[in-house]
Amino acid sequence: MSDWLSKINPRIGNYLAGFADGEGSFNVSLRQRDDHNLGWQIVLCFNVSQKESYILSQYKKILGCGKLIKRNSDGLYMYSVTNNLSIQEKVIPFFEKFSFLSQTKKKNFQIFCQTAYLVFSKQYFTENGLNKILELREKLNEGGGRKRKYIMSDVINSLKENPQRLYAKPRIFRKENSRMI
Repeated sequence: MSDWLSKINPRIGNYLAGFADGEGSFNVSLRQRDDHNLGWQIVLCFNVSQKESYILSQYKKILGCGKLIKRNSDGLYMYSVTNNLSIQEKVIPFFEKFSFLSQTKKKNFQIFCQTAYLVFSKQYFTENGLNKILELREKLNEGGGRKRKYIMSDVINSLKENPQRLYAKPRIFRKENSRMI
């Protein structure tokens, strides 16, 4: 167990896990990106929203990562972590130690962890790996409340539309962007 985890007061850790059990969310978003092999970036996110900022500031303090912002649209505060290293080294270990009670959140966390593993091991660079992530994403947060900008068929159709995309190199490796010194 990481040293930082062992220093967390169990009462606080369990409280934050319980709070996230009711108010938190694990998400996997897609962004179209020309500089990615298959044209898609996978964004992992843990977030919690609330009217008051104090509890959310405790996540930032305990985990040592993430952002706490006040949304202009509804005045709610939102704590979110989207940095892959922070998710891998802080968020996942925290919730493995301080687990959820609800079966739904346990299931979503498990799916999130499986997806994160595929992202951390860079399997989304292949069409097969991207498809595995998409399949897991479809199982995440099932129900009527989720909204997605891109659905699975959008990604699959984009790969069919441009088979050359499979051979594209990220922008930083393309010849036209390299300068001779």
